[in-house]
Parts: sequence; C-alpha cells; structure tokens
Amino acid sequence: MMLVDAGPLVALTDASDPNHDPCRHLLVRIQTRLLTVWPAFTEAMHLVRRSARAQDELMNLVERGAIGLAPLAADDMPRIRELIRKYRDLPMDFADAALVRVAERERIRRVFTLDRRDFQVYRPRGLSRFDILP
Repeated sequence: MMLVDAGPLVALTDASDPNHDPCRHLLVRIQTRLLTVWPAFTEAMHLVRRSARAQDELMNLVERGAIGLAPLAADDMPRIRELIRKYRDLPMDFADAALVRVAERERIRRVFTLDRRDFQVYRPRGLSRFDILP
C-alpha cells in the first residue's frame, strides 16, 4: 500500500502541470493499492477548483477505487495535534499530519508526494523514514 498526498492528485489531473508525466508514469507502473486521507483529497479539490474536469477526474479516481480514502477518527486527533506541534517550524499542515498518522497506524512507509522537503523530515513513529515517490 502507498499513501498519496495532494500534489500528485493535482498533477495527475492537469496535463500542463510539470509533474503530470512523472506522476502518470508512476501510477501506471506501480502494483500497489493507493490510499489518501480526506484532508489531502479536499486540498487537491480546492487546488483544482477552477477546473470542473479536474474535479470530476479526482472524484472518478475515488469512485472507481483507484485511490482509497483512509478513515480518520477522534482517537487519531491527539497524535495529529502532536505531529503539527512537533513540526510547527515547517509548518506541518493538517493534511500532512493526517497522512503521517495513517502511515503510523497502518504501517505504510511509501508515500507518493511532490513535497519531498517536508516528507524527508517527517519521522512516522515506528517506521523510521518514508520511502518517497516519485
């Protein structure tokens, strides 16, 4: 399983994005389930808000099961809060904290993100470092 951040979701829906081709190629060649969190999905939807086609494409990725949505519960909030406080100097946003929390909970080391700078710094509890793609 691999987690997906908002950046690749946006790049996948916009052919003019400089990361479109690398993200598309990775999506085609990986043989693993992709998972994101509602905050990252919401962020991607916001970033493509001016394109109804891009929003439809994002929703289609979820509807057809190409990308799953990991649940977040109230008992995840203390760790999310702790992560945001720990990485406040970056700063860490809620979507990233939710992804790190799900990574810890589900034991997922691989993350599909364009935010290499931050994800190289994050240390998910019990997992050491992330394996960052592309």
